[in-house]
This record gives sequence, structure tokens and C-alpha cells, in this order.
Amino acid sequence: AVLFGKTCTPEFGCKGETNSPLTGISRNPWDLSRTPGGSSGGTAAAVAAGIGPLSLGTDGAGSVRIPAAFCGNFGLKPSFGRVPAYPLSPFGTVAHLGPHTMSVEDAAHMMNVISQPDARDWTSLPYDARDYAVGLHDGVRGLRVAYSATLGYARHVHPEVAAAVHAAARQFEQLGAQVDAVDPGFDDPLPITTGLWFVAAWAVWNTLTPAQQAVTDPDFRAEALLGAELSALQVQQLHAQRGTLGTLMRQFMQRYDLLLTPAVAVPAFEARPAGHSAMNPAAMLGWTPFSYPFNLTQQPACSIPCGLTADGLPIGLQIVGPMFGDALVLRAARAYESVRPIARPVLA
Repeated sequence: AVLFGKTCTPEFGCKGETNSPLTGISRNPWDLSRTPGGSSGGTAAAVAAGIGPLSLGTDGAGSVRIPAAFCGNFGLKPSFGRVPAYPLSPFGTVAHLGPHTMSVEDAAHMMNVISQPDARDWTSLPYDARDYAVGLHDGVRGLRVAYSATLGYARHVHPEVAAAVHAAARQFEQLGAQVDAVDPGFDDPLPITTGLWFVAAWAVWNTLTPAQQAVTDPDFRAEALLGAELSALQVQQLHAQRGTLGTLMRQFMQRYDLLLTPAVAVPAFEARPAGHSAMNPAAMLGWTPFSYPFNLTQQPACSIPCGLTADGLPIGLQIVGPMFGDALVLRAARAYESVRPIARPVLA
């Protein structure tokens, strides 16, 4: 591989849109007034604009899948540990590395490279020498697929997003899968996600010098200060709640091979400057209720385009697999892509 650039992210990957006092506002190639998402928003914008066919993203609460959905690309969050990371993320075992590409097949080939072993990452999985391109075209006939429009708790899904994802679920039926409309049965784990994230932000904040703190993105500073309010007991309780969620999803995936949901509840929104509004948990992730649960459970999940809004903005379908089912997620995404090819934005 020839590496030729680093794209923009918000500072410390702290939010689902890409802006910072240092780099300004990143914009969406489909509509320059809109955000490309985040935190891997620069990656998504670069791939959508055709600057490069392959890009690496990080995903701590949706940061590969959100930009993929907003920019109309394919983005995969692999099973945690499948892609080694060094140095380890300060955000711990919710942070995944994954490919962001113009096609599913490109992502499969990229996985063959980035999943190579690295002994420096003690959290990485044992090396799996599989070729992710093998079996990619085997389709979804006979697979048991769950489809959840809201995960049982998302109350504000944009109607065009809901309609496109519903149509995608029907397409899986036409491809031969058995599709059931069913919710996994857990409550919104947003408090778990934000609690663990804010505590980590507070730890990072305390590694910065006073001069660095003075110029840090105000959104990240707000997150860190919220983390300072949590006690050790509260953090341990969050870890226990995360374990309960992981067990529930492990059992749910005994009944189903895949789970389909919207990738994000809304299309790309207005591109805003850093510190645009006071940071709070609902503002941080309330508009993407489908992404962060699967960072907590560490399952593989992808976003693949499934349509456009009336305004011409991409909509993403999320495909979630069982733990270690990365190849199955890629296979399902390729089956869908074969009947719904990924479109590219028209660039002036």
C-alpha cells in the first residue's frame, strides 16, 4: 500500500461530525452545506470525492459507519481485535479500526492487509489467515435475518431513512433470506456509551498541558468535565451493564445470522463549527441510536448505501453480524450491493 495522506477528524475523535478549532469544518461532497459525519469524516469525504479508493477509519461509537452513511460509501467496523491497533486507543475496548471504501470488495481486500497480526496489541484476536474475498459472492439465501426499524427505543427516525431501510430489508427477502421484524430487546445503552466515553476523555484531558487545554476543542473539554463527575463505583456499574448487553446480544445472535437497522437515524445535517452548541449526551449521539450499541458488544457492523433522500443525500443500511462474523457481514453487504450498486456524488 502507498499511504499518501491523513484526513481530518475532530480532536480525539470526540463527536459524530468533523470540525475542530485547528482544521475548521469538513464538508460532505454530496452537499457542501452538510457534514460528512465523524469522527472519520475526512476519510469519508475523501473516499466519496474520489481522492483515494481506500481509507482507514476508527469507530468508537459509530465513527466509521456514521460518515459512511452520510457520504454514501461502504464502511466496516470489524469485530473488536480483528484489526490490531497500536498504540491502543485511550477509549479502550469500544474503539475499533476498519476500512472505508468505494465498494465492498475493496473493503474485503483491505481487511486481508489490515488484519495481519501485530504483537504490540495485546487485545487483538488470534490471527485468522482467511481471505475475506473468498465466499464474498455466496449471497444470503437461507440466512436468518432480523430487521429492527428502531431497536425498540429510537423515537425519531427520519421518515425517508425509515422507508429506505424497510425497502432494503424487503430486498434481502427477495435475495432469499428469511427476514423477521424483531427487536433485540434491550434498552437504549446511550448512558453506558457516554459514561465510558466521558471518563476516558477526562483521562486524556489530564495528559494535556495547561497550554494545550486552553486551545482544545470546547466540545471535547465539555465531555472531559462530564467524565470528571463520575465515581469509580459508577464506572464499574457501567462495565457491568455493558456485560449484560453483550450477553443479551450474544444470545440474540444465536437465533439470527444478521441484524438489519438504519445506520443513522437522520441524513447528513448542517456542517457546523466546533463548539457550536453545549455538549450533552443527547446532542452527542442521540441522532445515531443504532451505532453505539455494537461498539459496546464489539460485534462487526457495516454501513452500506441503500438510497437517497429527496434532497439527494445518502442513506445508510447497517448490517450487524455475530462476534467474529466479519466475513458474513461482508458477504451480506456484497449481496445487497449487487442489486443496489453504490452511487457516487456529482462533483462540480
